[in-house]
Amino acid sequence: MTTRADQQARPDAGYDSRNDPLGKEWRHRAAAAKGVPTPLNFMEWYRFIIRLAMIVLSMFVFVPLHYAYRLFKYGSPFPMLFLRTAARISGAKVEVKGTPLRRDVFFISNHVSWLDILSLAGASGTAFVAKQELSEVPIIGWLCSLNRTVFVKRENRLDVAEQINALREALMDNWSVTVFPEGTTTDGHSLLPFKSSMLSVLEPPPPGVMVQPVVIDYGSVAEWLGWIDNESGINNFKRVLSRKGTFPLVLHYLEPFSPEDYRGRKAIAAKAREEIETQLEASLGHPVRPFKFNVEPIRYSAPETHTD
Repeated sequence: MTTRADQQARPDAGYDSRNDPLGKEWRHRAAAAKGVPTPLNFMEWYRFIIRLAMIVLSMFVFVPLHYAYRLFKYGSPFPMLFLRTAARISGAKVEVKGTPLRRDVFFISNHVSWLDILSLAGASGTAFVAKQELSEVPIIGWLCSLNRTVFVKRENRLDVAEQINALREALMDNWSVTVFPEGTTTDGHSLLPFKSSMLSVLEPPPPGVMVQPVVIDYGSVAEWLGWIDNESGINNFKRVLSRKGTFPLVLHYLEPFSPEDYRGRKAIAAKAREEIETQLEASLGHPVRPFKFNVEPIRYSAPETHTD
């Protein structure tokens, strides 16, 4: 008998859509992680086109309002409203637990999908530090730039000072900035070591700035949605927008703390990770597990598995 675990390990083995209607989705998911483009059937293409058209239509409404607002006043609310709308169109039913600080705050979050940016910005209007690959995703990259996203190349360690300066400007400009210190997206059940280089902006911390950890929880669809391994951004974008129905996305805004109470960026990163891990495990109902994929740009190697 072929199990679901076997199917995920060997995506072409034992698949029978009559007995396992979800098998096709997971077979495609496993193949996508290996870099194989996901084929879409007629209904999936239909959902993808409809959702994309709705996002574009919303863009034609909110973007002109944004630029018109900027003629008279700074701090336009329309990027936040648009990104919130785009997240909902994409299928995310966002629920906010806890209270996000509105200004002078540095959010530190786990990272699963490009949807994280839409949902977090829609909830708080925050700016971001995100991986450079996201800027290459059609529409999404441009939308993120509206919200002053600072794109970084994980493998380029020479531009860290320039990125920190951009981060300082975004913090002063947007009142809040979010970083994903894992350096990449995971499967929603793992939590990678936190890279503290982008927290250098908190050495020393700007006056009055607080740090607030955030947990992003996609529940049972986290593994399916996750942008992991060798999947391209465009393929993940297609898979998500072509998915049937909606899914829950819970944002847990945890208790903020002052970075002045901790000695340097590594201590701040450790404190934030501890809080995030505790809440993530409570949401998952089990301990976080080791990430099973190698991520060369951030020098993360998956633990070796041994078989008897």
